[in-house]
Amino acid sequence: MTEIQTGLCIVFLLLAPLAGAGVALVNTGLGRSRNAAHAMMSSLCVLAVASCAYFVFGRAFQGFGGLPSHSLSIGGKAWDWIGAQPLFFIGLPANGSPALLAAWMGMIAAGFTGLIPLGSGSDRWRLSAVCISTALLAGWTFPLFAHWAWGGGWLAQLGTNFGLGQGYLDPGGAGAIHVTGGLTALAITWIIGARRGKYTSDGMPMAIPGHDAVMVLFGCFVAFTGWLGLNCAGAILFAGIESSQLPLIAINTTLSAAGGALAAAIVTRLRYGKPDASLTANGWIGGLVASSAAAVYLVPATAVLVGLLAGVLVAFTVEILDLRLEIDDPGGSISVHAIAGIWGVLAVGLFGQQAQAGQFLAQVVGVATLIGFVLPLTYGLNWLLNRVLRQRVGIEGEHQGMDLHELGAGAYPEFMTHSDDFMQR
Repeated sequence: MTEIQTGLCIVFLLLAPLAGAGVALVNTGLGRSRNAAHAMMSSLCVLAVASCAYFVFGRAFQGFGGLPSHSLSIGGKAWDWIGAQPLFFIGLPANGSPALLAAWMGMIAAGFTGLIPLGSGSDRWRLSAVCISTALLAGWTFPLFAHWAWGGGWLAQLGTNFGLGQGYLDPGGAGAIHVTGGLTALAITWIIGARRGKYTSDGMPMAIPGHDAVMVLFGCFVAFTGWLGLNCAGAILFAGIESSQLPLIAINTTLSAAGGALAAAIVTRLRYGKPDASLTANGWIGGLVASSAAAVYLVPATAVLVGLLAGVLVAFTVEILDLRLEIDDPGGSISVHAIAGIWGVLAVGLFGQQAQAGQFLAQVVGVATLIGFVLPLTYGLNWLLNRVLRQRVGIEGEHQGMDLHELGAGAYPEFMTHSDDFMQR
């Protein structure tokens, strides 16, 4: 890396945490008012726990391309499966090297990944369980897949070992961050179940609107700034782009987000008579998620198309999960991060400048690995955790509100934040 690339990467990484801050605001605004302080407190704790878990274990497992790692020999070829670096960042050069910058981005990405399941567990996920689940995600599940995608692992080797394009490509983390986080969100919803009062006895969903649409929409603006930093930093570190290409990545990120928001607004306007603010916000974030893998490789026209399709997917899958599958996901985390992330990964092989059959197949292998390995892994870890420490708050805590039950004070003490008949017993 040149000094210019290093300097730009540092600037972009300074912006990247705003992406997580925006998602935290969206998750909080889409939940009930009596749980708002708990939601933001959980977000802060997730970032703290994830940073420490990644510092102790995660970076050692993720590694970096060219550094020592563990490999398996299959068919006469070496398949790199996990990093072999010291724990606690020991031996990491403090000189602005690519390995140091990658560790910094990995720490930010681990925290971001941990924020995503908070949207699906909103209003009922205990803070202690959130912290332990995050430690497992940031210390093991995320860095393992991140090594395969970013650290020179076997997915990145699909090009050299199997001739599948350039191997799995995902510089901004659509798969490593968002699909991993989104699939963990799915696992959490399966384990802790729906909010009380969400479904009637015959399975019909009851509307439980978020308490602050302004917070949700403001979170979209905050997340957009952070996403520009995250996509550009990832492109420098994991795609090796020149600084002259960064404006195109920013343009594609913007257009993808715009396409996602407009598509969701149009779909909801056509279906419900008026555009839905929360789904439009989710469409915006879904467009950003899709751009995480593809922004480096698209031209602006296809960036718009990728965002439009991401917004359509988000708008429809939120309803399918809620109405058809009875999956209660208050923040839309599964649709926004897992579904839109999968679409963004596949879009690289369909519309990217490297688009070809081999490249598309490499992206499909990455998606199959996420669904076939990461989902069972993250579900199994959280299932075991739930056997040791119940992850869901008790009935009285959900009725009282997470703010009062777990924190002892509400976010909005001057206002009535709930009534006693909110749930069906």
